Order: sequence, then structure tokens, then C-alpha cells
Amino acid sequence: MLWKLAWRNIWRNKRRSLIVLVSIVIGMAALIFFDGFSNGMMQQMLSNQISSNISHIQIHKKGFNDNKIIKNILPDRQKVEQILKENAQVKFFSERVITFGLLSSASSSSGIYLYGIKPGAEEKISKIKTSIVEGNYLSDAKRDILIGKKLAEKLNVGLGDKVVAMANTPDGSIGSDVFRVTGIFETFSSEFDRSTIYISEQTAQNMLGIDNETLEFAMIIEDFKKVDEVKANLQLKLGDEYEVLSYKDLLPMIIFSMDIYQESMFIFNLIIGLALIFGIINTMLMSVFERINEFGVLMAMGMKNSRLFFMIVLEAFIIGIVGTIVGLIVGILIHIPLSHSGIDFSLFAEGLESFGVGAIIYPILSLGNLISMIFLIPFISVAGALYPAYRAIKLEPVYAINYV
Repeated sequence: MLWKLAWRNIWRNKRRSLIVLVSIVIGMAALIFFDGFSNGMMQQMLSNQISSNISHIQIHKKGFNDNKIIKNILPDRQKVEQILKENAQVKFFSERVITFGLLSSASSSSGIYLYGIKPGAEEKISKIKTSIVEGNYLSDAKRDILIGKKLAEKLNVGLGDKVVAMANTPDGSIGSDVFRVTGIFETFSSEFDRSTIYISEQTAQNMLGIDNETLEFAMIIEDFKKVDEVKANLQLKLGDEYEVLSYKDLLPMIIFSMDIYQESMFIFNLIIGLALIFGIINTMLMSVFERINEFGVLMAMGMKNSRLFFMIVLEAFIIGIVGTIVGLIVGILIHIPLSHSGIDFSLFAEGLESFGVGAIIYPILSLGNLISMIFLIPFISVAGALYPAYRAIKLEPVYAINYV
């Protein structure tokens, strides 16, 4: 009977109940949108970095990540290759020669980060092949080079133009070679496009005088959630002479930002919750004062304070449940098309690309946050009704019946 009474009491003042209900729906939909947008941006930033050149796990000589010089050649590359082939969790891997250098054209020059890669293996690790906007991917030709679009604009070069790459060799001399631009790529990151070039691994080895040597193994594993487990296993087998780094080690700022996002989501939920709870308290108090005579009659007829208290709390709980369900539906209906088409921030493309996000952000809902929201709103509704319900049960029946 209390459920029926609570439901009828809610709609006795339809306008007030609808205002509270709409506020809950808007609050729930806003939480879903904010969570999807923020989580999508963070996940996109991480995914873009992993798919560009970071990969899931990298292996170097110990100390290479702190001092990326050509002298830190990976010891016993055959041993590393064999261990990777034997690990069932390693899906793809690729060798890389990496160094800093200088790229010059007829009109300008720029500092660059040089990658010597095996084209066939690298296209399974990174998306550099699919990021080409002009020309073609690296072929077997020794003088082919891929450069970023921003770098091409800076050097004022296009497809077929010649450029000269220079870098230090292990003995301290300068290695250099002439290349012809075979492809221009454009990724999510303007900084990456402005500073990165790709040539074949063999050409890089010849240019730097490190025949048949490499500096890095990058890999993609079957389940990225097991990255810590795979990393520990590889480190154990390789020994202390090597450093095995996951994307968590290589992208500490992004991982930190994702942790901060989780904390900020709690604060955002709290702000929305406080706004709702004050609205519910105000609404329920007004409802209580309007029905003082009724409460007096009910108490005079023998209704226990606990049942009266429960009835008022139940009214708020029903409003919270209905608002949560409707808000969830509205939020999901907004989220689904945006998750497919993305939210276009082309006006802020340059700023977003500097953060490695991209101009279009695809919202991604977090299941954990979604579940917490579903339980949060009804809880807030009940919490907001506790004080008005307490005020109601403190009324004296005689006073309440005669209240004007």
C-alpha cells in the first residue's frame, strides 16, 4: 500500500514533481555525456600514441630510454628475436634503428627523429602506412624516405624531392645519405609530423655504420590488458642487460592524466549530486508542509512513524529511479550516434593535435562509471528526502490536524 500511496502522492503536484524529474534526467544525461567525452578523449590519446610509434612493449639495451644515443646498441638481437617468437602473447614485433639527426633540403633544415624500420614488419606495429596522405609507403628502394606533412612544409619539399639526412655514428663521426621523398604522412600529432622520418632499417644501418645491429624491438601483444604480465615475463627471460618498457612506462603523463580523470569524474558526480540533493530537499519539504494535516490524520489513525518516514523516502526513491531510467535512456541515445560519428572539433584542431588527440573525438562510456551513476542518483534522492521525512515524523498529531 505504501508504494501505491507514494506513487499517487508524487503526481498530486505534477508540476513540482516534473521539475525534479527533469532535473534528474538532465543530470544523468550530463554525467553520461561528460564521462563518454572525457573517457573517449583519454583513450583516443593513448591509442594514438600506441599506434604511432610507442607500441605495447619496447625492448632496448638497459639505459637506452634515458639516453637515446646510437652507442646504446641492443646486445644479442638474435636472442631477443628468439624469445619474442617463443612468447605466445607476442602477436607482432619489429626491429628499429632509432637516432636523432638533421634533415636538410635545398631551402631549409630541421632536427629530426630518425626511424630505420623493416617496412613489412612495421606496418603491423604502427599505423604509419595508413597515415600516408601523399605518395607511397616505403619500398625496397634504398633511397626512399617518409616524412611528416608538417616537416615537408617546413623544408618546402614534396614528392620526388631530394633531402639529406645526417646523424652521429657510434665512433663519433657523421653519417649522411641522400634520399628522395617517396611518401608524406599526417598523423594525430603535429609534433610527431614535424620531427619524424622513416627510412629502411638496412639503409639506416649502412648510414650509421652499425651493420646488422638494431636499437629497439617494438611489439604488439594479443591482450594489452596483460601488458604488465608479458613485460615481467620478458624481463625475466632477457635479464638485467636489457630494459623492457610497457606503454605505461613510456607514456607516464597520459597514464597519470587518466588517473586524474577518474578522480575528476568523482568530483563532477559530487557536484551534480549536491545540486540534485538540494533540489530534492526543497521539493520534499514543500510537499511535507502542504500535507501536514494529512500526516496528522494518518498518525491519529495509528500509522507508525517508521511507516510514515518510509513513505516519504519512498516518494523520493521512486522519483530517483524513474529519473535515472529516463536519463539513462536519453544519455545512451545521445551517446550512440556521437560514438560513431564523433564530435568534430576542427576549429581547435591545431591545439588538440599538439596534445596528440586529433580533431574528432569519439566518446567511449566507462562501464564502471555508468554503473556507479545508476546507483548514485537514487541514493542521492533518498538522502535528500531524509530530512523532510524526519520533520514529518516529529509532528504532533493534534497540532498537525489543526495546522492551517
